[in-house]
Amino acid sequence: MSYIPHVPYVPTPERVVRKMLEIAKAGPEDVIYDLGCGDGRIVVTAAKDFNVKKAVGIDINDERIKEATDNAKNNGVEGKVKILKANFFETDLSEATVVTMVLLTNVNEMLKPKLEKELKPGTRVVSHEFEMRGWTPKEVVKVEDGNMNHIVYLYIIGEHK
Repeated sequence: MSYIPHVPYVPTPERVVRKMLEIAKAGPEDVIYDLGCGDGRIVVTAAKDFNVKKAVGIDINDERIKEATDNAKNNGVEGKVKILKANFFETDLSEATVVTMVLLTNVNEMLKPKLEKELKPGTRVVSHEFEMRGWTPKEVVKVEDGNMNHIVYLYIIGEHK
């Protein structure tokens, strides 16, 4: 069994979810992969409001998988949303045109070689709150949500160095 880092589950506020998908320019040609999808809010919003071709959420927690599956069903997008119980370090991400994540900086660090190897040039990588050290972001956006400020980083594979 490969290493599975512990990343606490903290739901991403709706305004941040929308901003992540907006700066990625998510649309009908896109296949979104959300690493550590939690309750599925990013993949559901991508399918429902951004009309992406396919949205794949990956999580290892049974409770989150159930929440994400129910969320997709309750929003009528189960045909476009696929929820996988898997370790994203062991999942082939090469189909993705957009990858979203709310992980920790050290987990992002461990993911970098996999993303560079598997993702096609031009794939957008969007990270909420935690940067990809050593990569130059294409865009950094602050999102205000109530009294909280959030940061969203956009990286483009092939243009991130």
